[in-house]
Amino acid sequence: MRIIPAIDIIDGKCVRLTKGDYAQVKVYYEDPIDVARQFENANLEFLHLVDLDGAQQGKVVNWDVISEIQEKTALNVDFGGGVKTDREVEELLDLGINQINVGSLAVREPDTFIKWLNKFGADNFILSADVRGENVAINGWLEETKYRLFDLVSTFENHGLEYLSCTDIESDGTMKGPNFGLYRKLKSRFPKLKIIASGGISSTQDLIDLQHIKMFGTIIGKAIYEGKIKLAELSDFSR
Repeated sequence: MRIIPAIDIIDGKCVRLTKGDYAQVKVYYEDPIDVARQFENANLEFLHLVDLDGAQQGKVVNWDVISEIQEKTALNVDFGGGVKTDREVEELLDLGINQINVGSLAVREPDTFIKWLNKFGADNFILSADVRGENVAINGWLEETKYRLFDLVSTFENHGLEYLSCTDIESDGTMKGPNFGLYRKLKSRFPKLKIIASGGISSTQDLIDLQHIKMFGTIIGKAIYEGKIKLAELSDFSR
């Protein structure tokens, strides 16, 4: 299973939210590049990088942080947060970003996302579906939509989607365990997709349980920053 530590950025700093609430923000590090280096030094290969300013503003904001992490580490980065235009996609791929997470745009402009899958290659994208219950939320989780998770995923699977990241918002940042029921449903409904779990990871036992249901990967954030899971444990786990 792919182990993917997370860095969320607001104002160029490494932060975490609780349940996607921008009013519940905690700054952990002033310099995200130092955090990325810690992950790399722990022999981790992947990084989930989120521009929370970009998610709010509807455009990529923290370009300097993105560029510096690409320049100063060899991590395979998947990036999300406000990507809305062909030019942003091209610039991110030119920087060497491994994959781009697309969430709000996939809901608002599904034809654009389908075009990107065809134009740039489905392996360059992750559909980022953030849910409360089974309804999709967008714009940094600030806006509820009428769209059901399984309908949204089905739409893009029919157009070549390969990767899906699903965050259970009510679990995110709580360290109370992931929504295993949700991920079992997704695995059953979409057995061909590479599905990444996100939200609520609290222990290595959670990782073992996610591996048992054959998740492709898992994103881990607050549990690392709060010391619930040690980087050495993740290194051992990902071997």
